[in-house]
Amino acid sequence: MFNATLSNLCVNFDNHFMLNKINWKLNDSQHWVITGANGSGKSALAASLLGIGDIEAGIISGLPANIAVVSFEAQAELIEKERRKDDADILDVITEGTSVQEILDEDCQNKDEQQRLIEAFKFESLLNRSFRKLSTGETRKVILIKALTSNADLLILDEPFEGLDLHSDELLHQLLQEYSNTLPMVLVLNRFDEIPSFITRIAYVEKGELTHTVDVDDETAVAELRQLLHLKTSELAIPTNGSQSTTTILDQATTLVDIKDGRIAYGDTVIFDKLNWRIKPGEHWQVSGPNGSGKTCLLNLITGDHPQCYVNDIKIFGMQRGQGESIWDIKQHIGYVSSALQWEYKVSVSVRNAIISGFYDSIGIYQQYSDEQKSIANQWLALLGMELSGDKPFNQLSFGDQRLVLIARAMVKHPPLLILDEPCLGLDDLNRQLVLALIERICSGSDTTVLYVNHRLQDKIAGVNHHMVLGGGTGKHTQ
Repeated sequence: MFNATLSNLCVNFDNHFMLNKINWKLNDSQHWVITGANGSGKSALAASLLGIGDIEAGIISGLPANIAVVSFEAQAELIEKERRKDDADILDVITEGTSVQEILDEDCQNKDEQQRLIEAFKFESLLNRSFRKLSTGETRKVILIKALTSNADLLILDEPFEGLDLHSDELLHQLLQEYSNTLPMVLVLNRFDEIPSFITRIAYVEKGELTHTVDVDDETAVAELRQLLHLKTSELAIPTNGSQSTTTILDQATTLVDIKDGRIAYGDTVIFDKLNWRIKPGEHWQVSGPNGSGKTCLLNLITGDHPQCYVNDIKIFGMQRGQGESIWDIKQHIGYVSSALQWEYKVSVSVRNAIISGFYDSIGIYQQYSDEQKSIANQWLALLGMELSGDKPFNQLSFGDQRLVLIARAMVKHPPLLILDEPCLGLDDLNRQLVLALIERICSGSDTTVLYVNHRLQDKIAGVNHHMVLGGGTGKHTQ
């Protein structure tokens, strides 16, 4: 039996990768899956259980002594071990190397079980062959048999189904289901659809941090984790707007926002003063600051919804504010998402139609939409991992999914400027990660410039490289 604890653990892997502040508890009654996007640190977290990496802070305690591992690294290490035998041979003789049977016998604690697995994997004809002559898939099976016959107290499997043919894949699923009755396991998997039914807990890793641990019985949390991994890893592109754009095409060289000596004041109370800010196409901005620093006022200057916009020197999409432009001239080029919009979006409409309504800047649908618009909405649903929710009433979605749909609604026209006013407000941590992942996809996969407004500078998004912090009556630019 074991009860293991990783407490505030920081592990350095040859200065190439760092696990940070890992807090995790696991015991012999649990079966874990570690998941996350490529490069997130899944394998590093599993490797830390094996003592790999240099611990720079924190502790690991309570792990069992006998841990078996199946991984590409273990596979490569065994292959390299065989190659070194040739390098150590002082005679000019080409050796056959170690046989498969000898490799299997090295750690075997149960010969009867070994024989059963050999027959199950149809390995009888390979036992006398040199290990180094096996294919990649065959060497993976050797590693599996070795691990499953080592009488381990914990089994770690890093992408165990990779490199296996269909028969072996199905067999391994069966075997792991069988072993799960007596052997605790930790699996590292990229894909949710590979998670075996016996798994009890899921750990989600991002950028070297263990951000979420959920029980598989928590269906809502598991669905959100699946959706987050989909947004992080799917190769689906941001859908185009087809021929359905209702906006006038802007010159790509047009400065989107140009504010000179911006000032907002109410009597003697100055919200900000002498604010100079320019947003060029392709520049993604984050605006942060405490409550009352003027973030929403600044947005309203841009959209024309603040009465003091006409006493400020502001150009929006090259148009001087107050020179006869209409609100529509400005807003047709802007996608806008806020908590207030979500509160207002209470009409009875399907999820798909909520997205389509973005083509008309309306709350709800009041005219016949085209097949192309429906197709684009379906593509957005696929990107969000919500293909099965298109006909569901919008108001029956979770609060977090509603926010995702409203961002898709704002993006269907591919506006030159997408304004996200506190898009994570009111969301729990997992839904916040979903929204941030979608914004990241938009920044990297579209021509839309993103203006992301929040009160926490630390909520950074990959691709947003320009920052402005409001407070103290001014706006401070940082890069």
